[in-house]
Amino acid sequence: MDNSVRVLSDHNTSTVPVERVVSFSRIFKETGFRFVTMSSSDLGDAIDLIYHFDKELDIRSMRVVVPKGSAISSITSVYSCAMLVENEIKEQFGVEFEGLPIDFNGTLYLDEDVQRTPFCKIGVVRNFPKAQEA
Repeated sequence: MDNSVRVLSDHNTSTVPVERVVSFSRIFKETGFRFVTMSSSDLGDAIDLIYHFDKELDIRSMRVVVPKGSAISSITSVYSCAMLVENEIKEQFGVEFEGLPIDFNGTLYLDEDVQRTPFCKIGVVRNFPKAQEA
């Protein structure tokens, strides 16, 4: 076996429709892959999400392009450890994850006073409910 690791090549990266992200994650899980992390980048009118999986130095990636303003299903029902990185991407890029069991609502890293997502080119405005005074 070749001990080199290749990331994001045509041989190990699949582009998946938004609606299939959970089912494809389940396939990775059922075939023995562990979830490593996610990468994201702003494409202008969409956010590029790349999910990274590993099994014995075999790194596979799943790419999903999410239009800005759209939501994507959380994969935490398959990989619970995805909860932190999904919260991070939500906070930094404004991507909404449906079914996220623990949602920091934009306060994982950022203070409530921060009104725009730092890494999203269009600067998604963050709205926090005002605390009611007793």
